[in-house]
Amino acid sequence: MPISATDFLKKHGYDEEEKGDHSLQHNAKEHAKHLKKPHAGTPHDWEDWERYKLEHPDEVEDDDTNEK
Repeated sequence: MPISATDFLKKHGYDEEEKGDHSLQHNAKEHAKHLKKPHAGTPHDWEDWERYKLEHPDEVEDDDTNEK
């Protein structure tokens, strides 16, 4: 009887690599850790962004990479 590749690897001690967490909560936390200039939003969003940038300059990633 043939054995599947997954079963063969498990049998010989090779477990699959842990899959990364791609939940909405995880993605939101990662996004919050790496704050960048927003691509769209309301004028209020942009005002909040400019205020946050002034108040926390060390927590914002450089957003001048795509500007000429």
